[in-house]
Amino acid sequence: MAENNAVTKLAYSIPEAAAAVSIGRSKLYLLIAQGRLETRKIGKRTVIPTASLLKLLDEPSDGGER
Repeated sequence: MAENNAVTKLAYSIPEAAAAVSIGRSKLYLLIAQGRLETRKIGKRTVIPTASLLKLLDEPSDGGER
């Protein structure tokens, strides 16, 4: 029987988060400024908790607003 040693990612960097939800960094920063995404500072690094990304994806569509 094969073991599954996959680690669940708890947070994403800004570029990783943008890639994970297929949006640009500018849109990601806009969502942060709007309070729709939470961030955490770890030292100098800013990360976005996975739970915050999942919550964003569960929100109703914004109608394609740019």
